[in-house]
Amino acid sequence: MPRWLPRAMVLALTLYACLQLGSWAFHQLIGLLINILISFFLALAIEPAVGRMAARGMRRGLATFLVFFGVLAAGVGFVVLLGSMLADQIVTMVEDLPKYLDSVISWINQTFHTELSRVEVQDSLLRSDWLRKYVQNSASGVLDVSATVLGGLFKLLTIFLFSFYFAADGPRLRRALCSVLPPAKQTEVLRAWEIAVDKTGGYLYSRGLMALVSGFAHFVLLEILGVPYAPALAVWVGLVSQFIPTIGTYLAGALPMLIAFTENPWYAVWVLGFVVVYQQFENYVLQPKLTARTVDIHPAVAFGSVIAGTALLGAVGALIAIPAVATLQAFLGAYVRRYDVTDDPRVHGHRKPGAGGVLQRIRARVVNAASDDAGAAAKPPVVPDRN
Repeated sequence: MPRWLPRAMVLALTLYACLQLGSWAFHQLIGLLINILISFFLALAIEPAVGRMAARGMRRGLATFLVFFGVLAAGVGFVVLLGSMLADQIVTMVEDLPKYLDSVISWINQTFHTELSRVEVQDSLLRSDWLRKYVQNSASGVLDVSATVLGGLFKLLTIFLFSFYFAADGPRLRRALCSVLPPAKQTEVLRAWEIAVDKTGGYLYSRGLMALVSGFAHFVLLEILGVPYAPALAVWVGLVSQFIPTIGTYLAGALPMLIAFTENPWYAVWVLGFVVVYQQFENYVLQPKLTARTVDIHPAVAFGSVIAGTALLGAVGALIAIPAVATLQAFLGAYVRRYDVTDDPRVHGHRKPGAGGVLQRIRARVVNAASDDAGAAAKPPVVPDRN
């Protein structure tokens, strides 16, 4: 056996063990890494406000605390207002449920010539097997729901703590990062950091503007229909549809439809139609223009980045995909050498004069060959001279 073979085997086994250990550690820490990524982008989003307060002489820690306190107060106030409104509407729906049930039963009796009564329907529902199984499953799932809620609160607290650290100690973090890099690399890192702040702020600005437009449009509709709690519902639609990716539109439209249904079932149909039409307007008209101006990326690139982010990280990837791609595009744009475009009509989508497509050239050759054959056939045969 060669002397190097045992060492090579030990080295290969050691590398394999390190690879397996690293893979296991990465899978165990993937949740924490995603929370840190969210915290970093959240810190970039509030960096302009914290920077302005710090420039006026306020300590960065206090400025960061005030910004977070304002966001938290607004969120808690909105949730309390929405919860009270939803509770009132649920009570109203429960009180009016017998009236709705009587109207449905009378319609069924008139249409299908039956003799149903509300008492019989209620007794059949209360004695049904599926209702008993649903109650049992709900009772057994209370512990799971409580664990999920506690886990979500812990993740939210973790995100806020890391975001507070990144925003309050931003200059110290940048100095620590630049201290291990040569001067040329330090300039590039600081430039990338500044671009990330600008793009993330622009993305949130565009989302906030679209939330304002969406909320105003739905407020006008709900006021025309006479749906109660129209201002709170408009704020709900604007925020949820813009800041919850993928399913935010459906969550945002479900609550106004439910409240409108308590007033008049046809109002819910009107709300559903308006939500669908406005969503198309936002996707194809409003969002591409605002995204192009604030984030400065092509709408197709933005759409593709959201799909890729969703495939990689789910809802978190969909939320941070656009600012991440915009930052990468702006950073790499400084290193891509660009040239002047030649004055060619094909650049503007026109054909070059005198140039045709391949099919046209083939067709011309076929026509010319056919005309040559026809001309040759029309010529009189050449008689050989016997002399």
